[in-house]
Amino acid sequence: MPQQSPLDVPEGDPFGPHNLPYGVFSTAAEGRRRIGVRIGGHVLDAGAAAAALGSPYAGLLGQASLNPLLAAGRTAWRDVRRALTAWVTDPGHRPTVEPHLLPLDEVTLHLPYEVADYVDFYASEHHATNVGKMFRPDGDALTPNWKHLPIGYHGRSGTIVVSGTDVVRPSGQRKAPADPAPVFGPSVKLDIEAEVGFVVGAPSELGTPVPLGAFEDHVFGLFLLNDWSARDIQAWEYVPLGPFLGKSFATSVSAWVTPLEALDAARVAPPARDFPLLPYLDDAALDRPGGFDLRITVSINGQEVAQPPFATMYWTAAQQLAHMTVNGASLRTGDVFGSGTVSGPEVGQRGSLLELTWNGRDAIELTDGKRTFLEDGDTVTLTAWAPGPDGTRVGLGEVTGRIVGSR
Repeated sequence: MPQQSPLDVPEGDPFGPHNLPYGVFSTAAEGRRRIGVRIGGHVLDAGAAAAALGSPYAGLLGQASLNPLLAAGRTAWRDVRRALTAWVTDPGHRPTVEPHLLPLDEVTLHLPYEVADYVDFYASEHHATNVGKMFRPDGDALTPNWKHLPIGYHGRSGTIVVSGTDVVRPSGQRKAPADPAPVFGPSVKLDIEAEVGFVVGAPSELGTPVPLGAFEDHVFGLFLLNDWSARDIQAWEYVPLGPFLGKSFATSVSAWVTPLEALDAARVAPPARDFPLLPYLDDAALDRPGGFDLRITVSINGQEVAQPPFATMYWTAAQQLAHMTVNGASLRTGDVFGSGTVSGPEVGQRGSLLELTWNGRDAIELTDGKRTFLEDGDTVTLTAWAPGPDGTRVGLGEVTGRIVGSR
């Protein structure tokens, strides 16, 4: 019997030809970084395959970062994706393509793009309501502006790290309500935030807002994101300006970026809005819905603790992009923006330990003990999939990180 080709991906594999996410990898034998495309359990050296096939896209794909491809714009993204699909599905290309496939477990994955700016949002009504109930029990759970604009803040792009990078427990000032004065030390309320990130490709001009309808002209794709959070540091510092040291020590992102085009079948309408939106945020007349039906799973030390549904997010990525540029702020290639914590209406759908334990009141039972917040040695993993064409699934890979002690 002839040996099966790595291109013969089993039916139902979430990383089949309908997906083809992009990443950057290296090998032990050859340390240089290269653009890779995942197909099943293998990585295609996209640049080498393009060169072997005499493709006009060899220059874009033969890079050490996705940034040149990101900057090339939507027409190039579409054309390169069509070429890649043909390379992995046309039997006539197999003799040329197969030598450039490497098993996933033989490569090292890297941060696939050079991050420019980083913005994080707060777009889940369920998450925001839970937080409001915890910290404003005698007032309204949502602030008056929440349903009129996507709330966000500027993060620290230099601490975005690829999946698999250890997370050092941060130190800072913290003060419990009963403490007479603040103390300095390692965070004792280290948390996660299960999110979806988006990476900008085509830039925009300073002073020119990006409208809702131009979202797909500027955003290349999406990925899983874990915005690690030191809740005790954050609680003491965030009044009146917002998150700072409690958020800026590490943000983990998946090594794979899924092109928006691979998620056409996962498009869904966002939840009904309770108030009329200002024109620049009003997406009622768009050609297709701006939400994405992404099914996220959160695991701690290999044990599943939550399944946050991205389809419940009140604000869409297109609205977030429109809002963060409406004042004339420009986009740069490699800009990253996060959705904010993804949480659903059920307890088992909450995307943070803050919510799952109700700020430490209710411990989570794990096989290796109880948790309210993360302990040194804990490993958190986010995985996700989305509905694909013809009943398939589109895998979004994973983002993982292990907590190590403070320094």
